[in-house]
Amino acid sequence: MLIADLQQQILQWQGFKQIDKKDYKVGLGALENAFPGHVFPLGTLHEFISENKEEEAASSGFIGRLLSFLMQRGGVCLWINNSDQLFAPSIKSFGIDPDRIIFVQMKKQKDILWALEEGLKCEGIRVVIAEVQDIDFVQSRRLQLAVERSKVTGFVLRLQPRFFGATTCAARWHIRPLPSYVQGNIPGVGFPEWEVELLKVRNGNPSRWQVGWRQNQLQAKRLALTSDHVYQDKRKVG
Repeated sequence: MLIADLQQQILQWQGFKQIDKKDYKVGLGALENAFPGHVFPLGTLHEFISENKEEEAASSGFIGRLLSFLMQRGGVCLWINNSDQLFAPSIKSFGIDPDRIIFVQMKKQKDILWALEEGLKCEGIRVVIAEVQDIDFVQSRRLQLAVERSKVTGFVLRLQPRFFGATTCAARWHIRPLPSYVQGNIPGVGFPEWEVELLKVRNGNPSRWQVGWRQNQLQAKRLALTSDHVYQDKRKVG
């Protein structure tokens, strides 16, 4: 009992706020077992790495599924981007009304980071999503301090980042697109499929899955972590 209490205190010092499992399951199934206490971290920062536009689209789709749970509890989402690539009506396929998402378009990264921090300070906002290229430890620390006060969840989408280094984000994800799943011989685009890799997770277990979205729920299959799939970044550490 004493060890469990100490573990919870350490998690809280590191920015992970333990919450009631039965109240905050986000519908990720087996994926949630990779997190401390088998609970998806809310009220903290998540980092999504995308090497190209296809992976950025896959990350946006996966985040759309997360929003379908988080938005059930009221509030709005702030989505800050630097392009018009995101097709807002597509969010409806995950059961989210687009009018509950405030889309803001900015060109300069410093402006996006400023808007992200200000949004994370607003307790009336449920989730803040921002598309940036790079973020360093000091910047992520400022964002983490903001969410610790407001309990807002932040998703940082990094498209073709120039460097990687330590951040205060609770988790770092890499979402890759897979061929869609088509039932029978029905023509057209099928159900989305992703390869979801949890590269880093604070006090959790990095893992990799094949994930599909069918009948308004996720279906996940655990995949082995091999040397071919462990993320190897050789760029400058910033």
